[in-house]
Amino acid sequence: MRSLLPALLAGSALVAPGPAFAQSQEVAELQQQIAAMQAEIARLAGKVEELQAKEQARDAAEAEPAAQALAPAAAPAPASTPAPAPDAPRISWKGAPEVSAPGGWSFKPRGRLQIDSATINAPASVEAGNSLGFATEFRRAFLGVEGSLPGNFGYRMEVDVATSAIELTDVFLTYKPTDKLTLTVGQHKPFWGLEELTSDLFTSMLERAAFNSAFNFERRVGLSGVYANKDLLVQLGAFTGNAKDLNSDSNNSYSFDGRVVYAPEIGEGRLHIGGSAHFRDLNDAATSVRYRARPFFHTTDVRLVDTGNIPATGERSFGAELAYVQGPFHATIEGHQITTLRPGLSNPTFQGGYAELGMIVTGDNTTYRGGAYDRIRPENPVSKGGIGAVQLNVRYDRIDLNDEDIVGGLQQAAGLSAIWIPEDYVRFILNYGHLWVSDAAVPAGTDPNYQVDTFGMRAQFDF
Repeated sequence: MRSLLPALLAGSALVAPGPAFAQSQEVAELQQQIAAMQAEIARLAGKVEELQAKEQARDAAEAEPAAQALAPAAAPAPASTPAPAPDAPRISWKGAPEVSAPGGWSFKPRGRLQIDSATINAPASVEAGNSLGFATEFRRAFLGVEGSLPGNFGYRMEVDVATSAIELTDVFLTYKPTDKLTLTVGQHKPFWGLEELTSDLFTSMLERAAFNSAFNFERRVGLSGVYANKDLLVQLGAFTGNAKDLNSDSNNSYSFDGRVVYAPEIGEGRLHIGGSAHFRDLNDAATSVRYRARPFFHTTDVRLVDTGNIPATGERSFGAELAYVQGPFHATIEGHQITTLRPGLSNPTFQGGYAELGMIVTGDNTTYRGGAYDRIRPENPVSKGGIGAVQLNVRYDRIDLNDEDIVGGLQQAAGLSAIWIPEDYVRFILNYGHLWVSDAAVPAGTDPNYQVDTFGMRAQFDF
């Protein structure tokens, strides 16, 4: 439009050249009007653009709250878990809750329950009243606590509530001046041997070998020290009597006990070679000793082999241990002999021992630690869809209580056991034993030589 109008004006001047001056003035005025109109149009166009921008801004401001209301709520940022205070107690799980706190404090409850049922089939002529046959008992029901104290001290306090008379079991205080040395004071075991120092939670049969009970192995109050490195274990101690016997003012017996174990790795397994020595002076605590053994299980109080009371002033005994462990397999041979010290008389010596082979048929590993067998932990427990661990064991056991003028009897046993461990802290045992008894303290009528069949089972858990 702007380029066309000047061209028309110029053309009209050429057609009518007469009044050129008047026409030129009119053209100038017209150009001024056109320029003013163009300026007004530009101003109005800018105003329109400004109004449009404000309208768009207002529409956006009105639409934002609605959009926020319709939009899904954003997940709140996860709150960071505050770090526990440096002095706050900590709780972990080791079969039971263990509470620990800075400075060396810890506390953990502990316990075990073993329910046994067994039948002992002896000849009908054995005069034992109703003490043989079938019976069920709470073999053990332990409750206690253990933990650590500042300064590298530790403690354990435990009682057996399975019988009407509550009995103290482990009650001691420990101190570890170094990683390899442990000192213990209180009631604990005087290092009798491999099977006696293996917890009853982990033994391969319902009961330990006959000599362990026949020779009166028990916990006693004393002071001991244990040195342990990778392959060598040295245990030494001085003891008095069992805690329940110390209530008597006359119980001033004492003993010195020691055990040494060398357990090097051999190929893919571990060899165990051990020996122990013990000397006990009865002092005023007693004037006699007695050795006797039950027929394979604890559900009866009848002892088919029994020396009766032997006058004595003390005892000395020696033990030997040999074992090999590799993966699921273990083999053990252990023996012990005890000599009764009788001033003015001969000193009879009695012997006991066992040999055992065992295999975990599910392929789990036999556990050996600290000079004793330990907890078998199934790789595929029931809680993870597996069957747990299954162990089979075979054993020959012998206790000979005949020597010098003492005829206490000879008891031999062949034992089989099947153990199912569905979880770390649960165990079921089936156990069969066939016994040959000679020179029995309880004869079958007039016959002191006869055989006995036994079968037992156990349900057990601990924490």
